Amino acid sequence: MNHFHIVKHPLIKHKLSIMRNKDTGPKEFRELLNEITLLLTYEATRNLQTLEIDVETPIEKTKGEVVEDKKIAIVPILRAGLGMLDGVLSLVPNASVGFLGVFRDPDTLKPIEYYEKFPEFGDDHQIFILDPMLATGHSMVHAIKEVKKHGGKNIIVMCLIAAPEGVKVVESENDDVEIYAAALDKKLNDKAYIIPGLGDAGDRLFRTK
Repeated sequence: MNHFHIVKHPLIKHKLSIMRNKDTGPKEFRELLNEITLLLTYEATRNLQTLEIDVETPIEKTKGEVVEDKKIAIVPILRAGLGMLDGVLSLVPNASVGFLGVFRDPDTLKPIEYYEKFPEFGDDHQIFILDPMLATGHSMVHAIKEVKKHGGKNIIVMCLIAAPEGVKVVESENDDVEIYAAALDKKLNDKAYIIPGLGDAGDRLFRTK
């Protein structure tokens, strides 16, 4: 798993433990997901390129460095990925945002796309694909394929919890993609839910069950 990174931080462990609790309601769940996303984004953006600029402080002129966040694109996978979007945008507010709607066929477990709207991806764009749960990996592989089809080259996946099966699927088909996660759980159950996981992130975010 050379391209797979678990962001180990006491605050992430703390917040994720509360999110896993079945009694945590949607308001707190959303807030915690946003907070963990901030911490994941800090790590996932560590290698962003910066530009040198002139800065005049109250004392003297000096040099500074800035990130070209207009060359960053964020693609949340609907619907659960929306829960991570604001966390990334709060750190790179000028980033472009694309949307990909995918649901998992309950019988085949294969992704079915129902919506797609992407910005223009340049060769030098850094693209972040967001989905809280990396379970089977099929939806993420589909998302990566669509982003590449539209010209995306530099792709980082950000998720809250990953299953070993999903990581293996993504890495086997995309050895050029980095994955950042808050945790790697044990496995998938017979319904392709992550164990121990936290249930369906979309349902918990939006109280649809």
